[in-house]
Amino acid sequence: MKVFQGLALGRAWQRRCCATVYHLGMGSWSTPLLWAAFLVGAAATWAAGVYLTHATDALDVRWRLGETLGGMLLLSIAGTLPEAAITVTAALSHRLDVATGNLLGGIAVQTAVLAICDLFTDDDKPLSYLVGSLIPVLEAILVVAVTSLALLGTLLPANLHAFGVSPASIAIVAVWLAGITVLRRIRNAPRWRISMPGSVPGRSHRRLPHPKRPHPYADAPTGNVIAVFAASSLVTLVAGVVLTTAGTLVADRAGINGVVFGATVLALASSLPEISTGVKSVRIGDNQLAMADIFGGNSFQLTLFLVADLLAGAPVLPHAGAAESWLAGLGILVTTVYSASVIIRPERTYARLGLDSVIVMIALFVGTFGLAAAAR
Repeated sequence: MKVFQGLALGRAWQRRCCATVYHLGMGSWSTPLLWAAFLVGAAATWAAGVYLTHATDALDVRWRLGETLGGMLLLSIAGTLPEAAITVTAALSHRLDVATGNLLGGIAVQTAVLAICDLFTDDDKPLSYLVGSLIPVLEAILVVAVTSLALLGTLLPANLHAFGVSPASIAIVAVWLAGITVLRRIRNAPRWRISMPGSVPGRSHRRLPHPKRPHPYADAPTGNVIAVFAASSLVTLVAGVVLTTAGTLVADRAGINGVVFGATVLALASSLPEISTGVKSVRIGDNQLAMADIFGGNSFQLTLFLVADLLAGAPVLPHAGAAESWLAGLGILVTTVYSASVIIRPERTYARLGLDSVIVMIALFVGTFGLAAAAR
């Protein structure tokens, strides 16, 4: 009993400290200064995210992290560090609307990064035509599965929990672990043979050498790579705190709903590293990796609801409303469009965008207006 009381006191102390920083620090800044801080945080997230991705890939090549469960967790955490920083800051500040908006809204926003990747492919075909693999489809199914669990979790009563953790948050983590285990086995020993004429999948894993480009930090000592990894992780975490704090203050002053802000502006800022790495992947022909990275990051991102529950001391998902449910449905919709397109393989482009990307952009445009209506 004393242990649980200590945990509760610890959470209360964390929230008081975060609230103190929130109000006595940036809370007294002018709105233009807050916007400047937000933009600096977004730029830092972008730059640090690129270095973090390169350092993570280099360490994976040297230590083969993806072959162990702990290594796969480390790779997943590194890939979603901006979202993790925003989630932790929002949960400690007890801004559950911002946390849920960022995590659920980030699914749709980060999936739309594939439309940007469409613009930079070296071929006149859509990205979904060039992928040439069913692995991204399976990863998309995992995204749909965990997002559906999050949607079901919003319907549970708030008093149904185990030490402040929602059963839905636990189920999301369990399904994600099972899913990546299955995906790893399929990658190592696929049980089918497919033929997709005209496809240019590129590498199936970043650990494989690229035929034309050297691997990041190939000649750098491992100690230097670890230093880059640590420094970029620290910058990303600090930038996430700045983004959340400055952004929520600006949103509150402007009267913007926290869910709407988290699902749009904040989700876009945290997805900047994915834009950079995705564009780079398609430009060097790693089309399969570009799509797989997006879906892989999206599925792991929702496991952060467990972290949010633990830090907030209460289930986060049951406090969600119509806006959060709308975001979950929108994320499932755009994920389904791209995964189906990998199988259907539309060939025609419209201003360098595949039909799937056009549909996704329209869905996001209409979905933003629907989100505003649901939030009201």
